[in-house]
Amino acid sequence: MSGETGGQEAGFQMVRNARRTRIATVAEVNAMRSPGRHSVGESLILVVGPAREDGSVGSRSWVARVRDPMGRRRDIGLGPFTDVTLAQAREKARALRNAGREGLAVMSKAEKRKAARVVPTFKEAAKRVHGERKGVWKNGKHVDQWLNTLEAHVFPKIGELRIDTISAGHVIEVLSPIWQSVPETARRVRQRVLAVIDWAHAREFRATNLSAKAISAGLGPQREGKGNFAALIYGEVPALLTKLRNAETVGNLALEFLILTAARSGEVRGAEWAEIDAKAKIWTIPAERMKAGKEHVIPLSVRAVAIIERMREIRSHKTLLFPGVSGKIMSDATMAKALREAGIPREKGTVHGMRSSFRDWVSEETNFPGDVAEAALAHAVKNKVEAAYRRGTLLAKRRDMMTAWANFCEGRGGKILRRRASK
Repeated sequence: MSGETGGQEAGFQMVRNARRTRIATVAEVNAMRSPGRHSVGESLILVVGPAREDGSVGSRSWVARVRDPMGRRRDIGLGPFTDVTLAQAREKARALRNAGREGLAVMSKAEKRKAARVVPTFKEAAKRVHGERKGVWKNGKHVDQWLNTLEAHVFPKIGELRIDTISAGHVIEVLSPIWQSVPETARRVRQRVLAVIDWAHAREFRATNLSAKAISAGLGPQREGKGNFAALIYGEVPALLTKLRNAETVGNLALEFLILTAARSGEVRGAEWAEIDAKAKIWTIPAERMKAGKEHVIPLSVRAVAIIERMREIRSHKTLLFPGVSGKIMSDATMAKALREAGIPREKGTVHGMRSSFRDWVSEETNFPGDVAEAALAHAVKNKVEAAYRRGTLLAKRRDMMTAWANFCEGRGGKILRRRASK
């Protein structure tokens, strides 16, 4: 009798275990569309994000809930639902479970410490990045805006997701609602999200970075309106300059000069030798050639001066610094063509948009005050009272800023290295 009772109890236990570990079918997984975490069996979880504004299902991704070699429960991202099949996700989860069981005996102490680290959520990572950088930023308004934009647009959707589970699809979903309505804010939010991802990758909380190119492709071009030109992500500017230097043409040199000086296309194309003081490293644009009708003085970096000297060698012209083929002012399309031939499509970046790339770099990566950046762009002071009292050009501060910008564009974090012009 007791043996019969024991057999029944064992059977009941098997049923209970089967219920707890029930494996969902493909059809059942496809039907999982409500936001949240859905267990599909074998330590595999389908994470569904909030529904999109049009009512369609939110982003979906796979997560393996397994024990690490230290015996602690961990969530490990396996990829987006659209890229990884259910069978592939199960196989990955199974491999991770086996690695967790077998890895403890062969792990070094350093590996055990790494495995024991707690991977932060995106919100936690962002706050740590903000805390590390705010002591460097002198602009208090930017310090507040950096975190405020993430709290408004990012945290509600992906703030609670672990930083190692966030995909390009998540970022696209976050930015889509504001990509066209507030394009400048959207670009800055994109850059800040990528900065947090880069930080997590550097701290080994993520195995990979995210592709800015893939995110841009997923979002599509921003509608162009007055004052709204597609702006290349500033982190891609150094690579662009490398490509421009691979083919030394007047158009390429003019475009690089425009980038280094943050000037407008018409200002560069109409630049004259009489405006250049190479010894003092200054370019003075007269009022009649400026949009605001006021003289504008631009401090020149070492590389900008090198470009001027190279133009003197390869195409000497009586008045124009960057003459067109006909000897007249260069066509507006010449620099745009140089940008396209360097692999930057119109929806990703425009010549005028390079000014926005520069402005975003100042805001995101430096402690130069906003008014110094605005002065470099020759923007008028909107506050009439402030404009009446501000008589200086902030030239010394702008020289430091343009030197730092040239260093960044050179791909060098330290001192400026002079480039020898090719013969």
